[in-house]
Amino acid sequence: MTDSTTAAALVGVDTGGTFTDFVVIDGDDIRVHKVLSTPDSPDRAIVQGLRDLGVLDRMAALVHGSTVATNAVLERKGVRAGLITTAGFRDVLEIGRQTRPKLYDLRVTRDEPLVPRERRVEVVERLDERGGVMTPLDEESVARAVATMVEAGVESVAVCLLFSFANPAHEEAVAAAARAAGLHVSASSEVLPEFREYERTSTVVLNAYVGPLMDRYLERLERALPGSRPLRIMQSNGGSISAATARREAARTLLSGPAAGVVGAAFVADASGFDQTITFDMGGTSTDVALIDGAVTETTDGRIGGHPTRLPTIDIHTVGAGGGSIAWFDLGGALRVGPRSAGADPGPAAYGAGGTEPTVTDANVVLGRLIPDSFLGGTMSLDADAARAAVGTIAEQLGTSVEEAALGIIRIANANMEAAIRVISVERGYDPRRFTLVAFGGAGPLHACELAAALRIPRVLVPATPGVLSALGMLIADVRKDYVRTVMLPAAEAQEQIDLVLAELFGLAWSDLLDEAVSPDCIELEQLVDLRYVGQSYELTVPYYGDLGRTGANFHTTHDQRFGYSDPGERVDLVNVRVTARGLTEPPPLRRMTAVPGATPKPTGETTVVFASANRVETRATRVFDRETLPPGTRLSGPAIITQNDTTTGLP
Repeated sequence: MTDSTTAAALVGVDTGGTFTDFVVIDGDDIRVHKVLSTPDSPDRAIVQGLRDLGVLDRMAALVHGSTVATNAVLERKGVRAGLITTAGFRDVLEIGRQTRPKLYDLRVTRDEPLVPRERRVEVVERLDERGGVMTPLDEESVARAVATMVEAGVESVAVCLLFSFANPAHEEAVAAAARAAGLHVSASSEVLPEFREYERTSTVVLNAYVGPLMDRYLERLERALPGSRPLRIMQSNGGSISAATARREAARTLLSGPAAGVVGAAFVADASGFDQTITFDMGGTSTDVALIDGAVTETTDGRIGGHPTRLPTIDIHTVGAGGGSIAWFDLGGALRVGPRSAGADPGPAAYGAGGTEPTVTDANVVLGRLIPDSFLGGTMSLDADAARAAVGTIAEQLGTSVEEAALGIIRIANANMEAAIRVISVERGYDPRRFTLVAFGGAGPLHACELAAALRIPRVLVPATPGVLSALGMLIADVRKDYVRTVMLPAAEAQEQIDLVLAELFGLAWSDLLDEAVSPDCIELEQLVDLRYVGQSYELTVPYYGDLGRTGANFHTTHDQRFGYSDPGERVDLVNVRVTARGLTEPPPLRRMTAVPGATPKPTGETTVVFASANRVETRATRVFDRETLPPGTRLSGPAIITQNDTTTGLP
């Protein structure tokens, strides 16, 4: 065992809506910790937790999943941003794909663009689809555009010119002029050199909207950390990048916390012998679900707050259902739960910090499923009377008992989460009965068994440290960089072009990973291509095997699996060439234990828990167990409550 008083520690930190979670690898020891988040300044909670753990002055590295960018977009609290684009294209953010969000809603309203029309300006220039100059860049129009941005009080500018992915020269000149004027600049040729004008513009606008916020936040955090401790930031794609890269390309962190949870869940599930899993991460504000069928599913067709992003992300579906989700009545008098959350301040009423609105956590306290004296391993006590008073406001309007109102809140929250799991499984052709539900997050294990029963999922896996699994995932994640170039050629004619593009991207990847302090022995490069049948408007990303014959055959097979048909005789277009570069990390060792046949569990106590049985309220005496005292191989029959320091597991 390494001396934890002197050895350098690796720290993973996940900032959530209610709690900030820590996992520390301290020699051979793995420690976990939770503190209440400080939404006004997330770095305060991080420094507090590091001090609590005694590792502030002896960290080897800190890997951080940040919600700064996510919250800025969802709450529309980003910086004052502008957009400079090609003449005639200032309205692409509003035109979009001309699809209706709700097909049959005659009064549908669209999400307002993050940059309003008066802060979207044009420059005179035009390239063709291959990057040839049709209209040279007019320098006077560039000067006018930059002056307009400065006069409008814009802090950050997105620059996205037509076909700049094929020839970035005009865009680079505009970006240089904007930077010379003191503006924070996000250029699409740097952030996402890929075709599809609307999605590329939306992605670079997202980066401009949150970039200065992330820049200032990470600068503040780095100042708060002693010395020159390496700080890495989790990305939406399940890999990490340096803080310097995250400050430039903040849009890559929009789903960093949820992505780390999926990485952690995949790691513990694989170690437990399960390769087909549904990850279920229920925190204080939201629930994130993802499907793993042998490998983590990724997408470049993501959305955040209604705004498209083409940056690679783990395919995660999120709903506003968490422990802090507030119960309320809509205009029709129907009971709803979420998406609004009590967060960390004031938090659920049971936290005793001034919150009065009823939440999912309060309902679980009323039902006896959360034991006030055992919350967070006994380090935080819950106010059962305050929880009961909050849920009582719902009961009064429903004309029911407080327990029945609490059951109603739980049923609605569970229904929202069940629908989310159906989206990533049933709606995509996967049978959830073949999968294992991996439950984590502070509230996930409390609801997992009821969800598994509703979806007929046969197994629930609760990791050893479910409440801080996202923080563990950050320490497991590889360093990762993604590269893409649009080619747009018939596949039969593209072999030479693929080789040229791959050589360029490999060179960039090696250079960037070495700059990220990755050892050459730990670098792994993966090459992929985006293919589609001629005439299609969507493509599939498949591995590139070095020749288009074998790669094309795999494309036909993948197309058949995904869409139910394929046509090997049809012509295929090559759209994009991609490279994924990884700096491989050494995962922490997991403690393995041998099952004890016939182990007899000893309860630490007994409590009264309310369950729903045949549409009626049923109160039952329920045994309480401390997970740390359960021998491996223990078998329990419900009902039971299993407590540990970072979560509570409910066994109906």
